[in-house]
Amino acid sequence: MSDDVTTPRLLLLDGHSLAYRAYHALPVDNFSTVTGQATNAVFGFTSMFINMLRDEKPTHIVVAFDVSRRSFRTEKYPDYKAGRAETPAPFQGQVSLIKEVLEALRIPVVEKAGFEADDVIATLATQARDAGMEVLISSGDRDAFQLATEHVTILYPGRGVSDVRRMTPAAIEEKYFVPPARYRDKAALVGESSDNLTGVPGVGDKTAAKWINEYGGLDGVVANADKIKGKAGESLRAHLAEVLRNYELNALVRDLELPLRPEDVRWVGWDREAVHQVFDALEFRVLRERLYSYLDAVEPEAEAGFDLDGRVLRGGEVAGWLAEHAGAAPVGVAVTGTFGRGTGQVSGIAVATGSGPAAWFDPAGLDEGDEQAVAAWLADPARPKVIHDAKPALLAFRAHGWQLVGVTVDTAMAAYLAKPDQRAYDLTDLALRYLKRELKVDAPADDNGQLALSFDGDGADTAVEEGVMLRARATLDLADVLTAELSRDGGESQHLLDEVEQPLSVVLAEMESKGIAADTDYLSELESHFAAEVKAAQQAAHEVHGREFNLGSPKQLQEILFAERNLPKTKKIKSGYTTDADALQDLFTKTEDPLLAHLLRYRDMAKLKSTVDGLLKSVSDDGRIHTTFNQTVAATGRLSSTDPNLQNIPIRTEEGRRIRRAFIVGAGFEQLMTADYSQIEMRIMAHLSVDEALIAAFNSGADFHAATASSVFHVGLGEVTADQRRKIKAMNYGLAYGLSAYGLSNQLTISTDEAKTLMDEYFERFGGVRDYLQSIVKQATTDGYTATVLGRRRYLPDLTSDNRQRQEMAKRMALNAPIQGSAADIIKIAMLKVDEALRTSGLNSRMLLQVHDELVFEVAPGERDALEELVRREMGNAYPLAVPLEVSVGTGRDWNGADH
Repeated sequence: MSDDVTTPRLLLLDGHSLAYRAYHALPVDNFSTVTGQATNAVFGFTSMFINMLRDEKPTHIVVAFDVSRRSFRTEKYPDYKAGRAETPAPFQGQVSLIKEVLEALRIPVVEKAGFEADDVIATLATQARDAGMEVLISSGDRDAFQLATEHVTILYPGRGVSDVRRMTPAAIEEKYFVPPARYRDKAALVGESSDNLTGVPGVGDKTAAKWINEYGGLDGVVANADKIKGKAGESLRAHLAEVLRNYELNALVRDLELPLRPEDVRWVGWDREAVHQVFDALEFRVLRERLYSYLDAVEPEAEAGFDLDGRVLRGGEVAGWLAEHAGAAPVGVAVTGTFGRGTGQVSGIAVATGSGPAAWFDPAGLDEGDEQAVAAWLADPARPKVIHDAKPALLAFRAHGWQLVGVTVDTAMAAYLAKPDQRAYDLTDLALRYLKRELKVDAPADDNGQLALSFDGDGADTAVEEGVMLRARATLDLADVLTAELSRDGGESQHLLDEVEQPLSVVLAEMESKGIAADTDYLSELESHFAAEVKAAQQAAHEVHGREFNLGSPKQLQEILFAERNLPKTKKIKSGYTTDADALQDLFTKTEDPLLAHLLRYRDMAKLKSTVDGLLKSVSDDGRIHTTFNQTVAATGRLSSTDPNLQNIPIRTEEGRRIRRAFIVGAGFEQLMTADYSQIEMRIMAHLSVDEALIAAFNSGADFHAATASSVFHVGLGEVTADQRRKIKAMNYGLAYGLSAYGLSNQLTISTDEAKTLMDEYFERFGGVRDYLQSIVKQATTDGYTATVLGRRRYLPDLTSDNRQRQEMAKRMALNAPIQGSAADIIKIAMLKVDEALRTSGLNSRMLLQVHDELVFEVAPGERDALEELVRREMGNAYPLAVPLEVSVGTGRDWNGADH
């Protein structure tokens, strides 16, 4: 096939064939959204498609799909394709998602009732060939081989999504011993098991090809059937009817009436906003990056473009430039350098104005006057700045000795509040989405350091300085668009940005900078302890089973558990039966097989050892661990922690709590103090549902779970049994997560009927909770989103999805988001209040960590009582609920000892 780019090149894809191939190539367990929708077929198909766009560079594209399993072929032969298995449940719904991806990419889809996708492809391929186009057909159906010619190549998928074989006429003849025009003849003789077309018994590709080549095709073979000797000849004569049937059914229809022709399907590029929406919903962050990486030149994004005069400032020039251009009007700021571990180092700063001028300078090249001017500009709240992801820059400035004040818009934070379910908030991506422009630079600097920059650049290589200036300008423009976006909900999102998220980023930067002291000797001892426990559990498992095996190999575990030990089968997956932790725990509960006990112990200890290994690597030179708090990860508004994840330090088991003992009070301080909200999510439930009985239970001052159990079981508070309290506690916490009777029965190990009765009794007593839970889903379905007490929205388009699994998952999110999100809002407000109170009180104690509903402090000498009073006051008054915000406080020399 020619590589002449002037010749139109049509890419035809068999949608169902490729989707099914992708489904079987990628493990379904590894590909699903938070809504529970399986996406392995969509991911694989999209990945293959992107590769074809990159490698083949088609000018015209069509994807054909089967309408159903019924066609004119099943009318002629009812058993056609009858041997195929039922469509796997995880595959159902994925074809419609693939069509959503194709719609976003502006790829036409063609279907024809009564015919197969192969017939659509054959028709379009024939038309395109006759019109002088080159044709590429991507299909996993070998029937397509009969279409191959000098100008038609088949892209046949191999084992994985990236394995594609180019089946030219020569390649087809080499593999099947006949040219493409005779492939249909060969298929009629040997049959096609996937289509339930039986061939001549005992006749394979070589024998069929020998006959076809000797007698000039199938017609000649049939005419000379009596002359073919041996058992093969006898078999042929006995099955001539099946051969002729196969030949008729294998014929691809090449003259269908279709709604379009090849010349109508020139690809004009994708709808970037639609791609964002679909890829966000599918959580395809990596594929989106690949798509832009491979195809960034297909569709120009700069609708108008503009000039940005940039200048590289030398020593002695910065102070004057800032005085002239960075005054009362907002400027965009972009910073380069190294960031992390609670610090950073600035290597370059770019500033861009709304009127056009931009500048870049290296902090290392500043003279004394420039240094003072930059420090004054950064610290002046009256000189507004717009920046993308301010916290790393703030920490790097701090390390340099500068203070960043006056950030009016953090565009990463604003984008998060506008679309909290997005997977990433990269500036380049946001510029494409909101500004329809790409971060490209047109012209290099001249001798005077002057630059002419434009979004619609030609892709030429550019200096780092130019790109940073362009990012500063993009940030400034993006701030205007995002501010308008946030204003659409009546100002609640803007309030969250101005009064919560941006101020909190400053507080979090301080916490990251301080870090928390770690006992490295103790961590090393723990690492050795858990390593020994891993080895002991492994040896015990080997002894129980009687031989050595790899405890980390799912394949070996499947063989041992379900074949050799004949244990009950777990959930069926592509590779056999699942051996994940939940499945093994459930299996152990049912069977009490001792091998399972050792397997579970092995996994627990290995996980703890890995956690300790990570902590040891994270200790900085100052002997402290500096985590990074993320504000734009969880759609509910909760903070997350990375490098290392301190919110994932175990607390439920004694072995896990041993790790918390490694976090200790630092030099110059007396103790660690922990403070957290007691049952905050249930208190929010009481507030939002306005359930009088639930409010009364909190206001009684008694143990909450015992008080609610007393109401449900109609017994006195002192008569509530431990089992009754356990059951109601599970109800209390589970309701906000869409707990079902089935889920409750599993959690409490009781029958579904008993669980349903328990839920009915609970709702009979707390009817306001039932009404609230029903109303929140109904309202979210109408509005398309839920909201927290501060108005933080979470958009849930899947509430109206035709896919029941996705809709049910969205309903559970609708139940949980207002409660968990409100808890996140309240702890953030508490942190801001505590930070303000600490600064104005004169106390030297400091806030170090936030872990969900818990805050961790380092207590300065003699300040324990004052700090506790301050913390209880500010946390308790963070937000006015219908019930008190109860705060629990504990102190100790280490994190575990400070538990309460």
